[in-house]
Amino acid sequence: MVEFLQQLLNGISQGGIYALIALGYTMVYGILRFINFAHGDVFMLGSFAGFYLGPLVLRLCGGTPSFAVAGLTLMFAMVGCALVGMLIERLCYKPLRHQPRINVLITAIGVSLLLENGGQFLFGADPKSFPDLITDRALELPAALGPLSALTITLSQVIVLVVTGLLLIVLHVIVRHTRTGLAMRALSLNPVAAQLSGVDLNRIIGITFGLGSALAGAAGILISIQQPSIDPLMGINAGLKAFIAAVLGGIGNLPGAVLGGIVIGLLEAMIVGYGSPTYRDPIVFAVLIGILLFRPAGLLGKTILEKV
Repeated sequence: MVEFLQQLLNGISQGGIYALIALGYTMVYGILRFINFAHGDVFMLGSFAGFYLGPLVLRLCGGTPSFAVAGLTLMFAMVGCALVGMLIERLCYKPLRHQPRINVLITAIGVSLLLENGGQFLFGADPKSFPDLITDRALELPAALGPLSALTITLSQVIVLVVTGLLLIVLHVIVRHTRTGLAMRALSLNPVAAQLSGVDLNRIIGITFGLGSALAGAAGILISIQQPSIDPLMGINAGLKAFIAAVLGGIGNLPGAVLGGIVIGLLEAMIVGYGSPTYRDPIVFAVLIGILLFRPAGLLGKTILEKV
């Protein structure tokens, strides 16, 4: 039971990272109906933003790793990734908005390759060690918990869970309780009617890309705190798995993206804990094939019939 709970904890922690990235995929798809395959590379840029900004923030805060250092680095990375996401949308996707969807898809793949190869040119292709923003350690659980006190819970895992939860709450408030969120939902349901009602299409799409990219940047910082080795190609695998999570939950459905991310994280943890890490990626990609074959709308998605 202790081993099972340990893998459960590890899976939820990893699944939170996938959920943050998957939300960017599903938000963009919900409004524009296309997959931004460059989104995983924005996640990579978030990690490198922390790599370069972290030491600067660390010196400004006295040189000692702390929650303040990690928090400030996280915010700077989120803002930087939000600006990058909005810039990508403005320069690369906006001119193709009325073109066939395949043109936008090919452009997204091109932007992804540009970020990956540009990252190798600017940052170097070799893996880099992420700076210590906090002093990570295993937390001691009270003996009153009995056998559960043997669980290994690290400070970085707690930070990932807490920050992920807070960001999901903030996103929920924005989408459900603000005028901007109302406009986003209106565009998702009926773009033509929303524009006729006065919704500024360019502004809302830009904000959507900014929010999704900010969440990806936060995921980049959080994963780097847990696994402090980063490289310019780290966004490929993480981005694909987050895309699988979005499809699994129901592409275009925000709660579905969160659910899909948690499920993929748990699946990976159980495979590693009770099987072999060798089979982790093949099984995850097999899940994508199975979903597309047997339930293409995802766990929480709905099949929508189009009138001809």
